[in-house]
Amino acid sequence: MAPEYAGDGIFSIKTDVYSFGVIVLEIVCGEKNRGFVHKEHCNNLIGYAWGLHNEGRSLQLVAKCLGESINVSQVQRSIHVGLLCVQRHPEDRPTMASVILMLGNDGPLPSPKEPGFYVGKTKQDTAHSSSSYGTSSNNELSISMLNGR
Repeated sequence: MAPEYAGDGIFSIKTDVYSFGVIVLEIVCGEKNRGFVHKEHCNNLIGYAWGLHNEGRSLQLVAKCLGESINVSQVQRSIHVGLLCVQRHPEDRPTMASVILMLGNDGPLPSPKEPGFYVGKTKQDTAHSSSSYGTSSNNELSISMLNGR
């Protein structure tokens, strides 16, 4: 869910672009953003992809089951475009028409900025908080308020 929609209830054509970017990263990784767990950090999938991209190690995001059967340049381009789609601010995200063009050609891509909903905690931060406050549980209850337009 795009940050502007989750926080303020603002919906635009760029909201769907954000969701598309998340789906692209999920497909490449083979895991869902929600519930993504990594043994070395507590980033969500978007944060993990962002960190790998900044370190020049984007291919480590690729699902292990794909092995050597990938087209490296297409996968790297898909990750890059996925990160462009999940930008924090809607005006920084491309349009879907631009996304289609970026995925379909080999031209240069703009550099992505820090994504929205980037979670940057370390395992140490999590261990400290859970030992200080005891156990916790997830409340899976949600309440939706419907308002007419």
